[in-house]
Amino acid sequence: MDIEKYYDKIYRYCYYKVNSKTLAEDLTQETFLRYIGSLQEAKEPERYLYTIARNLCIDEYKKRKETELPDEDMDDGSDFENKAVERLRLEEAMKRLSDDESEIVQLRLLNEEPYSEICKIMGISRFAAHRKLETAKKKLKSYLEKGEIV
Repeated sequence: MDIEKYYDKIYRYCYYKVNSKTLAEDLTQETFLRYIGSLQEAKEPERYLYTIARNLCIDEYKKRKETELPDEDMDDGSDFENKAVERLRLEEAMKRLSDDESEIVQLRLLNEEPYSEICKIMGISRFAAHRKLETAKKKLKSYLEKGEIV
């Protein structure tokens, strides 16, 4: 298996879920260690890696009680405050989505996964994946435009 082919995707996936560079790096490494240690050659390694990463992120989420803005992402730039506010608004809007909607937004829009992979990862049809993504995008747009998220 070519680790470099999948590393960035799994890292972005974990980073989005845990919102911390160092924790995302740790979870990504743990994902690959578990994959390699599983002693099985997966027919669909990307799907298997996402499954491992997803479970690790869920475990980590259960450990954390509050979402916090990591200090490592802070800088002294003049637009830091605006970026932080926008990021928090987006995170809050994403929390209002169902787990499946949030998952599909992340896979398709952030990781740029093709629908064929999303269908395999989530175990849904292509039509259902497209429908869920469109619904999630409309909800996000609505939450952000209506000012429901401060």
